[in-house]
Amino acid sequence: MADMVNVFLFGKKYEVPSDLTIMEAMEYAGYKLVRGCGCRNGFCGACATVYRVKGDRELKACLACSTRVENDMYVATLPFFPLIKEGYDIEKIPTDESIMMQLYPEIYSCVGCNACTNACSQGLNVMQYIAYAQRGDYKRCAELSFDCVMCGICSSRCPAGISHPQVAMLARRINGKYIAPESKHLTERVKEIEDGLCADALEAIMNKPVEELQELYNHRDIEK
Repeated sequence: MADMVNVFLFGKKYEVPSDLTIMEAMEYAGYKLVRGCGCRNGFCGACATVYRVKGDRELKACLACSTRVENDMYVATLPFFPLIKEGYDIEKIPTDESIMMQLYPEIYSCVGCNACTNACSQGLNVMQYIAYAQRGDYKRCAELSFDCVMCGICSSRCPAGISHPQVAMLARRINGKYIAPESKHLTERVKEIEDGLCADALEAIMNKPVEELQELYNHRDIEK
């Protein structure tokens, strides 16, 4: 029998095994997860959760799929952290810092507290990529924010109300469309797919078991 701990889910006390993640503990307690549950491996950002442990004054944020339960943990989940997403036409926007001033002026109110970086579930240097966005250095912002999963935990800790993932998404879009050199072999492959030349190969991939797909992905050739 595993060691058991007490957790409070939505105000109700449950006794669960200590080796479960918060998400697993919810299911162990009988909850059916239909929202806030995606990849279960820390990469989709869907399960942002806030919690506090009895005796600890700090309110913490995490991903429920990759955070283990603690004794006397009080948990509350949100469908998502509500980020401000501004609309724009990528075909028409300027590519200097003026677009950030127009759409996300709050980034210039950053106080440099580094709470966003400390909160990031992926270990990204969030404050630094926001600094690059402030200067219009979208190439570096895109590179530094590449592994962002858009969970919004960083924004939940920000006193300036910055929507860091949306700022980073805009930077990556600008970089991909206007700054990064064209990947000619990718353009050629997309055309082949559109022309139906890869239909058999795609069907073969779709029929492979998950384990084989993981093996192919982990040992793929990566262009330098």
